[in-house]
Amino acid sequence: MVRHSIIIALNIGLLLSFSTPVAAQRQMENLTRGIVAVKQPGGVYVGWRLFGTDPESISFNLYRFVGRQRPVKVNEEPIAETTNYVDRGADPNQELHYFIRPVLDGKELESSKSVLAWDKDYLEIPIQPISEYRPGDASIADLDGDGEYEIVLHQTSHGRDNGFAGITGMPVFDAYEMDGTHLWRINLGINIREGEHYTQFMVYDLDGDGRAEMACKTADGSVDGKGQVIGDKDKDWRTKKEGDRRHGRILDGPEYLTIFDGRTGEALVTVDYIPNRYPINGWGGKGGNGGNDNYGNRCDRFLACVAYLDGVRPSLVMCRGVYGRTVMAAWDWRDKKLTSRWVFDSCMSYPPFDDASPYSGMGGHSLSVADVDEDGKDEIVYHSMVVDDNGKGFYSTGWRHGDSMHLSDMYPDRPGLEVFTIHENEDDTVRFRSPGAAMRDARTGEAIWTHSHGIDVGAGVAADIDPRHRGYEAWGGPGGLRDAQGREVGPAPRSTGFVIWWDGDLLRELMAGSGVNKWNWEKGVEERIFSVGSRRFGHGPNVMGDFLGDWREEMLVAAPDGQSLRLYTTTIPTKHRIYTLIHDPQYRLSIAWQNVVYNKPPHPGFYLGDGMASPPRPNIYLIGDGEAIVGLRSN
Repeated sequence: MVRHSIIIALNIGLLLSFSTPVAAQRQMENLTRGIVAVKQPGGVYVGWRLFGTDPESISFNLYRFVGRQRPVKVNEEPIAETTNYVDRGADPNQELHYFIRPVLDGKELESSKSVLAWDKDYLEIPIQPISEYRPGDASIADLDGDGEYEIVLHQTSHGRDNGFAGITGMPVFDAYEMDGTHLWRINLGINIREGEHYTQFMVYDLDGDGRAEMACKTADGSVDGKGQVIGDKDKDWRTKKEGDRRHGRILDGPEYLTIFDGRTGEALVTVDYIPNRYPINGWGGKGGNGGNDNYGNRCDRFLACVAYLDGVRPSLVMCRGVYGRTVMAAWDWRDKKLTSRWVFDSCMSYPPFDDASPYSGMGGHSLSVADVDEDGKDEIVYHSMVVDDNGKGFYSTGWRHGDSMHLSDMYPDRPGLEVFTIHENEDDTVRFRSPGAAMRDARTGEAIWTHSHGIDVGAGVAADIDPRHRGYEAWGGPGGLRDAQGREVGPAPRSTGFVIWWDGDLLRELMAGSGVNKWNWEKGVEERIFSVGSRRFGHGPNVMGDFLGDWREEMLVAAPDGQSLRLYTTTIPTKHRIYTLIHDPQYRLSIAWQNVVYNKPPHPGFYLGDGMASPPRPNIYLIGDGEAIVGLRSN
């Protein structure tokens, strides 16, 4: 297995073409092949990762073994066209194990780690439930550097939206191996309010040591995974005024930002949170309903993300404010030191907000990160505006606040990325006549098409679901499905939540109710192709993305009884061979920010859909103890 060392290559041409350093390569986690095997009627479905760094000529041999028996190769010729296979010669009554061996220039390389075939169509991951808590958002990352993903789960209790008063539970975070082994528990304590607008947690390898950290806002009384208390353990900063709009809110006391060790949950460093909440009434503006408050609604709306602001190493970005003032604080975690990179501040404004910055009130309840100007460095796409990699305002559309955003290369016949947003128009902001839905150029902010000006639109999605129209379709608000010119081309799906690559084609499917639906473009209806049983997604899965197997996506959902998590993967063969989406930088960062406020599905930085070209090779280098191939192994 390839570790940190560079393998001496027998094929010098391959080594030069494949591993020669390239300027501005991004750090990325070195994973295992992520093999998944699922018993099915008539055989065992097996899928595995193609790395973004694999040479085009790579192929694979698949092996099966039972107990201590000698492994048997199940394919006759190396598997070169796909990264999945149905083993029809297996006995499903046996305990079956699988591994693969990459093949280059006719030579087999070292075996991948073997895996046990699932007996069910999901992996059951037991958790440690807490009375009066439920499993909430989750994130996926390699916490221990072994090339395999672990889970960080936010357990929630009596959460409150910022608009409502009341005492909440204490946010709790648990880390689990995929077999349910519990690694640590972090309790943020009574001085962090529970609710989807409050605690955004980033899980990512921020310092390039091959192991992910977790970062989030903390306060007096937060307890790390080692049982150590942050700040003053005896302080209770909650406002306790029954019947008052401030009841249950935390409007005084210190606010912290803490970096936690991913292996142990230990607090590595704690600093003051930037920015602080004051003045409480300094966060209103032209977003949302155009109002303001002095009871802690607008000042305590948080977002967060990870971005490659220098084009090479990831930075943490913690954000505050949505409807008016917006502040973003970028941090670098390097060599056990946390340093401020920059702070963006749209500054305060008060009614009638005539002096508001063009960057105030433009935030949404989700964000995205992408290199919109193609300079190799990431920008923060904060709904209706963008902040450049240097912390300066890049552009503002002036379209204000909304609840949903999607960013990708949606239209392959036009250059660059596109952003689809939906927008609120209510109360004092109807007069601005912002578009209810808009498609724009991600680099310039120029509108490609808009509709429903002055109308309040609550949800919208963009995905390629109909092969009759080139590129993505978009829907949300009045009207039906819209093409690249914004023209209505038919009825739209009812589903406006998550989309997922699940079946064998390049179109995306819809996550709806308690399963996966296929859009029948001829009949204009959704048709169920996979069900997870009685569990409904609600606002979405705990987390979803390309976590195992080939490039298709998995979904992690809580079991109906709340005692476990269930990881579902597709078992539908596909003829398409695409490298793991996790090795696309924009997609990987989308997994990191997916837990932020109103969760949204990840999108890659290239066009993935019907009629796509070969995806561009990602400009990355890998860190950690995974199974990436650097060159041919010497004897």
